[in-house]
Amino acid sequence: MEIAWRAPFRSSEVNALHAECFETRVYSEDEWDWSRLCERHSLGWASARTGGVLVGFANVLWDGFTHAWLQDVMVSPAVRRSGVGTRLVRMAREQADAAGCEWLHVDFEEHLRPFYLGACGFSPAEAGLIRLGSAATPG
Repeated sequence: MEIAWRAPFRSSEVNALHAECFETRVYSEDEWDWSRLCERHSLGWASARTGGVLVGFANVLWDGFTHAWLQDVMVSPAVRRSGVGTRLVRMAREQADAAGCEWLHVDFEEHLRPFYLGACGFSPAEAGLIRLGSAATPG
């Protein structure tokens, strides 16, 4: 297993991994050009490959100063529970720290609580969320 920081990748392989991990359709590069988006908005990304195949990915967005956000942590079901996700998050944490960030934020669904709070060492924090667009309801 090779874990790398800011290693080159093809948008098509991240789109395929995203579809596998989040059970969505595979988006085209015209819809989600991961390479362009990551280069433009991210501090960096951690990727995991085995035999040259992308099996894990974690994107780290930031404000350019002290806050970084862990986004789109993906591990192929074929290699889950083998430490890949923890290694991706560890690399993201180390690189955000090296860039001078003071905080690394992450949002997650309840079933991932043991992973993020236990295995990865995050502390619970309150946060707010508002849905935007046509799906939003007044309130």
